[in-house]
Amino acid sequence: MIHTEGLTKRFKQGKNTVDAVVDVDLEVAEGELVALLGPNGAGKSTTLRMLTTLLAPTSGQASVAGFDVTTDRDEVRRRIGYVGQGSGAGHNQRVRDELVTQGLCYDMAKAASAARVDELLDALDLADLATRKVSTLSGGQRRRLDIALGLVHRPPLLFLDEPTTGMDPQSRANLWEHILRLRAQMGTTIVLTTHYLEEADAMAERVIVIDRGTVIADDTASALKSELAGDLLTIGFDDPVAAARAADLAASLVTVRDVTMTGAVIRVRTSEGDAALPGLLRAAEGSGLRVATADIARPTLDDVFLGLTGRSLRETAAA
Repeated sequence: MIHTEGLTKRFKQGKNTVDAVVDVDLEVAEGELVALLGPNGAGKSTTLRMLTTLLAPTSGQASVAGFDVTTDRDEVRRRIGYVGQGSGAGHNQRVRDELVTQGLCYDMAKAASAARVDELLDALDLADLATRKVSTLSGGQRRRLDIALGLVHRPPLLFLDEPTTGMDPQSRANLWEHILRLRAQMGTTIVLTTHYLEEADAMAERVIVIDRGTVIADDTASALKSELAGDLLTIGFDDPVAAARAADLAASLVTVRDVTMTGAVIRVRTSEGDAALPGLLRAAEGSGLRVATADIARPTLDDVFLGLTGRSLRETAAA
């Protein structure tokens, strides 16, 4: 559904050249739900703008739904839906009228557009709002309308650029329920950007991390967390001397990647926390060390980014 080779975008700022996206190679298969993660300025939106034909690449190649984004822009646009960060509907338009007009813009016959709109109004719980002006809708209702606008022409590929930003947790969950149900019904391929890491972790089948315009990780969320972050064991002892002895024991375990110590507490990063913790507790007990506390924390996608770049994705996104 998406194939890129060496996709690059450079901008001129006075006498300087800014590399926004550099040599990005992507493969997205039909039917996948892929999350594109990275801090602000990492190149996510620039990549999406190139894939949706809104921005011409400086170099490299990209095909979307089988068509070149530079030479076959109209064919690409017929086959994609794009939901940007801002509301796509006119504030003074009625919900149903705006959706029908969207279908007409894609050369759908008026009757076909109206029938498709009625399907989407029901599927996205917008039927009761059909005659309401867009300006009277809540934030969650507007985002559902944006999703409907992106799906009127039945595109095989849907781009969602931070679709739930600014929404409360209940509205976010409700929107995702609708998106996933429609995806199951239509088999739509979805490419998502988001700053909500738990959202990408739960929804996406693959996670692509971009930093400074370059892809630095591409795998399932579980694989990235296991391989690049690992579980964190936090174990407390009676005193720093016992903790230091336990740290030496932990460092000898095969699956342990890193051991740090603060006072009488050691922190152990390992790829197999469930197996490593009992083994470490038995080793400590066999050496006469009394364990006061023990805890295991699963890694997050932010831990992955921290491990890759030395920075927190949440902190850099906020900045």
